[in-house]
Amino acid sequence: MIKKFIEVCLRNRFIVITVFAFLILASIWAVKETPVDAIPDIGEMQIIVFADWPGRSPKDIENQVIYPLTTQLMGTPKMKVVRSFSGFSMGMVNVIFKEGTDYYWARTRVLERMDVAKRLLPAEASVYMAPDATALGQIFWYTVENGYYCPKHPQKAYEKPGKCPIDREELIPSQYDLGGLRSIQDWYVRYQLTSAYGVAEVASVGGYVKQYQIDVDPNKMLAHNVKLNEVIMAVRRSNIDVGAKVFEEGGMQFVVRGVGFIKTVEDIESIVVGAKEGVPVYIRNIGAVTIGSDFRIGALDKEGKEVTGGVVLMRIGENPLRVTERVKAKISELLNFA
Repeated sequence: MIKKFIEVCLRNRFIVITVFAFLILASIWAVKETPVDAIPDIGEMQIIVFADWPGRSPKDIENQVIYPLTTQLMGTPKMKVVRSFSGFSMGMVNVIFKEGTDYYWARTRVLERMDVAKRLLPAEASVYMAPDATALGQIFWYTVENGYYCPKHPQKAYEKPGKCPIDREELIPSQYDLGGLRSIQDWYVRYQLTSAYGVAEVASVGGYVKQYQIDVDPNKMLAHNVKLNEVIMAVRRSNIDVGAKVFEEGGMQFVVRGVGFIKTVEDIESIVVGAKEGVPVYIRNIGAVTIGSDFRIGALDKEGKEVTGGVVLMRIGENPLRVTERVKAKISELLNFA
């Protein structure tokens, strides 16, 4: 048998060489394209659903949110088991599917069941699905730190001090605090990195999330006969743009709009919360408005110094090496934009 095989190969040398060359090319392609992960995900295929209900105890979360959500998700096709967890102000449901189930097909089925379950949940509770990534999808961590820039060319950023390569002037360090760096991360860097192919989500870590804060004075509220719920409703109603119809004049139509979105501290201070003897009572009359930071329960540390940064989550089934290269390319674009 072996002798016969060798004889056929010798008589058909061109075919043997062609097949051999094809195997070499296929091997090179496989080495380049085969996903290589330092920690491969060998866990079961599962879809995670999160539930938020601020200020509620684990028992309330379990009875009024997680239980009705779990019972509705148990009817999902190809479902294997449903597990849940309840904590303070939040809960989580893991829907595990049978092996071989398509991941995005399963997400669609869970989303359908979630729409049915939402009518059974409290109005204040929010339910949403986790991104299409696994717990082992954290492929890239980065930090957003102060750099250096040239006074005449501020659009160019530099990582180290020195002289500007354009006009040889001394570089000036930027002076962003942790709140400013977090704003840059949340409103600019994160969206740029999310656009890289294969990225499921970019989560922000560290820093301070800026927010408007109203510190009311109980004595002033009592003097002006203003209740706390009236302040909350007044701010909520004021932070919105309204629109009306149009009116015609001189053969043209003019759109009637009311601009009311809050943009500055002064906008909040000028909100009317009531009236006393025909005189309007403003927010500034009953308290102080400042820009502060949201409550946080964690921080990001780099070499003993607190910093702001983020973590890139890879979409399930992607090649970690290729996704990391695309993320690094996006970072290079951010550092060298002009």
